[in-house]
Amino acid sequence: MRTFSQVDVFTDEFMKGNALAVVHDAEGLSTEEMAAFANWTNLAETTFLLPPEDPAADYRVRIFTVSRELPFAGHPTLGSAHAWLAAGHTPRDPDRLVQECGAGLVEVRRDESRLAFAAPPLLRGGPVEDHTALAAALAIAPEEIAGAQWADNGPGWVAVLLHSAEAVLAVRPDYQRFGEFTGIGLVGPHPDGGEAAFEVRAFVNEGGRFEEDPVTGSLNASIAQWLIPAGIAQPRYVAAQGTALGRKGRVHLVQDGGEIWVGGNSVLGITGRVTL
Repeated sequence: MRTFSQVDVFTDEFMKGNALAVVHDAEGLSTEEMAAFANWTNLAETTFLLPPEDPAADYRVRIFTVSRELPFAGHPTLGSAHAWLAAGHTPRDPDRLVQECGAGLVEVRRDESRLAFAAPPLLRGGPVEDHTALAAALAIAPEEIAGAQWADNGPGWVAVLLHSAEAVLAVRPDYQRFGEFTGIGLVGPHPDGGEAAFEVRAFVNEGGRFEEDPVTGSLNASIAQWLIPAGIAQPRYVAAQGTALGRKGRVHLVQDGGEIWVGGNSVLGITGRVTL
């Protein structure tokens, strides 16, 4: 029997963010056992907490979707850190944690009630010059796309900028036309003066299973790495995500020196024991 947590990430209101399953003390589990349990939970991601192999890390995490293991993902990073702290662990530095994952070491810092991770470097970046395939996948006209960039920091994202948050919320994708795209993220500006500066949506192809992710840390990280240096977004802004799914996700993006920090609240919703 192992300790089990379910955390709602990027929200301060339970059931309004993105759920994450966390298995504590996961030593001894094989990759196949982890993958099978992640498939069974049927959540966007399930993580497994392990002792670190790198002496600079506080803990190690393995991240699984229902069909594959990821080197990095955003909401599992914050949710795993929240669960690790809630289980009574103490980081070496009281102001930050160091997570070891497939993408290397990721710093997670405490910012009052929120945790924030440093956005990892992109595995693939640069503009998408031809918007035809993206427009087809999103079932919109190519001229509705204001810009598009490869924004892959692990899950394979391509980010698409539309002219408004309203346009983002109106999209009904044609999943059968995703082709090479494993994940398409949308972003569009809200009118000035509101709580959130941008609306974000994330459409994912998980081995032929298509879905919209409620709130997505990795995508918001790479979008900020595009929009802030380009002058499209301010160095500090809030993105809303999950609106189309009845959620109320809020992602806090901050440029601090040469790094982008991605933060949010988390709520520990379920704790218990699991037979694994």
